[in-house]
Amino acid sequence: MNRQDEGDKRDRRQYTLNLALATIAGQVGFVTLIVIAIALIGGLALDNSLNTKPMFTILLMIASVPVTVILMFRIVRAATSRIKPSEKTESIMEDKNRE
Repeated sequence: MNRQDEGDKRDRRQYTLNLALATIAGQVGFVTLIVIAIALIGGLALDNSLNTKPMFTILLMIASVPVTVILMFRIVRAATSRIKPSEKTESIMEDKNRE
């Protein structure tokens, strides 16, 4: 294999990794948006039906923060576990373990 082929292969791997990371970021952003929208709409509906204007909206918006963080960690952990390290990374880790 010549240097050009190795460079193309490395660029392709980097492009694939970047695309995977962008996909993960998009998923996290979408889930965050959905959780906040559900909390807002649910809070406004509860406040409207119970005549407690800002109370449920504020409570559900505050409660949506830890829910969003937990979902974000789950999405990122699941997605990164599917990303395979390259052979070069594996050989570097093996070299460090031998020392």
